[in-house]
Amino acid sequence: MNVMSIHESIPKLGSRNTKQRTAVVEVLRDIDKFASAKEIYHQLQERQEKVGLTTVYRTLQSLSDIDAVDALHMPNGETLYRHCESDAHHHHLVCTKCGRTEEIDGGPIEKWASAVAAEYNFELTGHDAEIFGVCSQCAAAQ
Repeated sequence: MNVMSIHESIPKLGSRNTKQRTAVVEVLRDIDKFASAKEIYHQLQERQEKVGLTTVYRTLQSLSDIDAVDALHMPNGETLYRHCESDAHHHHLVCTKCGRTEEIDGGPIEKWASAVAAEYNFELTGHDAEIFGVCSQCAAAQ
């Protein structure tokens, strides 16, 4: 995919549309799971893209800042990233074995978050919710 079509398909790519940023976005688009900066860096090396690990971290952070990628903060402190298919607010169902991810509508979660905020006299300004489990393929392999 060329730089122009990447930029057109991801308008939130930002004004700093460098070759390195485009390469990171291409890797994110090609994988169907959350991935660490190091995993993305290794994918870039396999593709013979000249992007340093520090640049990968900075690029992922800047893409996360403009909501062009989803960031998942793991209990071990690691942050994983994924290309976001939807501009609408959504949540993720994440397989803890293989990392496969499904974007899901959070209807009941939205109602629950609003109710909890109201109960404690908070004005709800946002929330994040990820649901973890084992996908059917991984469960069948056990």
